[in-house]
Amino acid sequence: MLVDCHVNIYNDDQVTPLYAKQAGLARAAGLAPKADADTLAREMADVDKAIIFSLRYADSIGVDGNDEVTAAAVAKYPDKFVGFAAVDPRMPNCMDLLVHAIEDLKLKGVKFGPIYNGVSLLDPRLEPVYEYLQKNNLPLTMHMGTTYGRNAPVNYGRPLDVDTIALRYPDLKMIMAHMGHPWYEECIVVARKQPNVYCEVSALHYRPWQFYNILVCAQEYTITDRNKIFWGTDFPFARVAESVEGLKNINSQVEGTPLPRVADTTIDYILNSNPFEHWWHGGLAV
Repeated sequence: MLVDCHVNIYNDDQVTPLYAKQAGLARAAGLAPKADADTLAREMADVDKAIIFSLRYADSIGVDGNDEVTAAAVAKYPDKFVGFAAVDPRMPNCMDLLVHAIEDLKLKGVKFGPIYNGVSLLDPRLEPVYEYLQKNNLPLTMHMGTTYGRNAPVNYGRPLDVDTIALRYPDLKMIMAHMGHPWYEECIVVARKQPNVYCEVSALHYRPWQFYNILVCAQEYTITDRNKIFWGTDFPFARVAESVEGLKNINSQVEGTPLPRVADTTIDYILNSNPFEHWWHGGLAV
């Protein structure tokens, strides 16, 4: 079973000029041109399940999404998609939108980007979000790591604050996206020590040297065989086939050298990772 744990969805009318202005900084090869429901269904043809979410990042990267688009995609492709809600704690109706997304739209988790919304994980405005998620057995995927958006405060992308929140809310399942790049060591040590914290490798394969070092570091801290690391693409920033091949071929750049290898078992664990067994207490039936 191949599960993509990180897929972005937005319609063309939710993209502002800021997105086009900055998107070239994200990846030299460029991004897929669309991320609507039908595009995602085609792109995820080789994936058994995909976790999808909208982005409320209008002022940082120029995508102004909403949960209705996510829910409509799940309704159209129920065998393929599981939807998460988007949270922006700056919005005065943040909790109303969250409750609506979970209780009316039936979304199954939350996505939040502290660096994109300019809100630290330690900000008091997030406390009711954490409490609601913990009470209702809902996981929180967080963008952890840097980004290209000029208006995004870089410091909020660092993973260390996850350690604080994990201790305050021990029953809240938290997932650090992108292994906290380039602060992957912080991500790995937090995931190792906190049983309710996980991480994932989306949008890393196109920086292969960094990706290689991330996985070797994860092995050295012994988190690669404990259902701590999950696979994803971050579409439209990366596609399925290249993300799979980038992981499978990670050792090609060190062939003929004495450098350590990413173990076949590490690669297999990540490719066969199943968030639905681990991100919800008791699992999630899909």
